[in-house]
Amino acid sequence: MSSSAQPRRFRAEHLGSLIRPDSLLQLRAGLWSGKTDREELAKAEKEAIRDIVKMQRDVGLKVVSDGEFTRLLFFDGVFNKLEGMQSVKVPLDQYMEYLGSSKAIRDRSQDGTFPSYICTGKLKRTQPFYIPEFEYLKSVVPPEDHANIKITMCSPEWFHIRHGPYTYSKDAYSSDEEYFADIVTAYRAELAELYDAGCRNIQFDDPQLIEFCSSDSLDGMRKHGMDPDKLLQLYIDTYNRILEGRPEGLRVGIHICRGNFKESEEHYTTKGSYDRIAIKLFNELNVDRYYLEYETGRAGTFEPLKHLPKHKDVVLGLVSTKTAVLEDPEELKARVNTAAELIASGGDGRSKEEALNQICISPQCGFASKDDAHKFTHEDMVKKLKLVVDTANAIWPGEA
Repeated sequence: MSSSAQPRRFRAEHLGSLIRPDSLLQLRAGLWSGKTDREELAKAEKEAIRDIVKMQRDVGLKVVSDGEFTRLLFFDGVFNKLEGMQSVKVPLDQYMEYLGSSKAIRDRSQDGTFPSYICTGKLKRTQPFYIPEFEYLKSVVPPEDHANIKITMCSPEWFHIRHGPYTYSKDAYSSDEEYFADIVTAYRAELAELYDAGCRNIQFDDPQLIEFCSSDSLDGMRKHGMDPDKLLQLYIDTYNRILEGRPEGLRVGIHICRGNFKESEEHYTTKGSYDRIAIKLFNELNVDRYYLEYETGRAGTFEPLKHLPKHKDVVLGLVSTKTAVLEDPEELKARVNTAAELIASGGDGRSKEEALNQICISPQCGFASKDDAHKFTHEDMVKKLKLVVDTANAIWPGEA
């Protein structure tokens, strides 16, 4: 990969997934029932993506996505496309019960199993993850703004933390290190091809690293004979190997997700402050930007931000995607001000103004991590995004 200039930083962002129109959801449901063919669905997806890109640009967003409209779930498009992964019904005892999502999986299971992917052979990237999606986005975005297109993709440890020792067949791999070596190869190939196609903005969606902030999850890992410190290091090392030698012009961020499905918060979130992982996350994980969820008290205070290095950014997820109620703009500005003060308190001589320059804002999560979103209307979503843009412009005039 060759080097190029850093893409411009914008103060207003969103996390990728957006509410699908009902017509698209109906066509996708028709695909499963045999009433819709794939060609008809693909055409509808492109039309919906064109419209959602226009919406993003109309509200003033510079960074745009396809809303993840070609996906059923936010993590689709990576592991399901790897040779060596197989879709199977996995017994519930092969799901790590300490994960925030495990109770919901157990509750939804009707036969003691739940669908997932297991590695049954050597992993190979034999087809692109998101090249077709990126190429289509280029066709509906002006050439001068291609660098602002954001591609989101799931974390490399997605299935590993979910299934632990059951992630892969022992006929395929003899160790986690062997398994992740091939995942690294696949992700590096995808990033290289995306970069060559003109992509300059990647966001990893990672609901796993937050498990290392939960006492219950840490205790559960130890119960299964895992060393949480070694496991976290393995995951960080995997990211760093994927990103090693990337061009300077490729901006990479990571969304530390706390869960956003419309089932109860008890089922789908992990509580705990970022304090437990902040120093390691900010200083050892070689990304440019951290998308952190701060819309409620479940994330703790801004105190961990004092560990943010000077050369990195944080995107504060202050606007909720779980409720249509609009936040108070003045309260949002006050929270950004508080975050800047804490970043500046890190002891490295940083001024509050310098710290403020490292901050951007966004909704706390995507609007539709799963294709059927929360009880949000399209208009509710537009108002939320407009709030993000207007607040960013009020804090950083002309930089949203």
